[in-house]
Amino acid sequence: MEHAFPRPDRSIVLVGLMGAGKSTVGKRLARKLGLHFLDSDEEIERAADRTISEIFEHFGEASFRDGERRVIARLIGGVPKVIATGGGAFMDPRTRELILERCIAVWLDADITTLADRVRRRDHRPLLAGKNPVEVLQGLAAVRNPVYALAHHHVRSEALPHERTVDQIIAALRAREDGSGQGKAG
Repeated sequence: MEHAFPRPDRSIVLVGLMGAGKSTVGKRLARKLGLHFLDSDEEIERAADRTISEIFEHFGEASFRDGERRVIARLIGGVPKVIATGGGAFMDPRTRELILERCIAVWLDADITTLADRVRRRDHRPLLAGKNPVEVLQGLAAVRNPVYALAHHHVRSEALPHERTVDQIIAALRAREDGSGQGKAG
């Protein structure tokens, strides 16, 4: 009997710039696939008993990235789940290698205008403190997008209902499961 949705044999890890919708899309994707959802940033904060901003301020980025890698390694173990990562997680070579080897990596890609509109709704992002979001996001995209492109799947996160993005991810997972293609969307 054919099932309605793909049943991944490993965790699905969402990567991309801040504002791409990793957490929002991830929760909906997990619900649709009947999997658990975890946000790596929330798990890092819980493990450290500090906010991401506090960790950066008190211990620096290198220490944060080391802790992030350890938390992600713990999260991807066990039964498959959907995991949203922070924007910089996939940039760390060791974390990226871990994700690419043991998970299904999905790059949620959005245009700068959409990203800027989304990040303006929240003020908790240390990289944007007191800065122009468009300029920061353009700079980050120039450096990070070529690395995000190493993900197994590329899905556009448009300024549309997030369900459309979820449907694109499911289509990519189906293509992967069927062996009918790379599952690249967008």
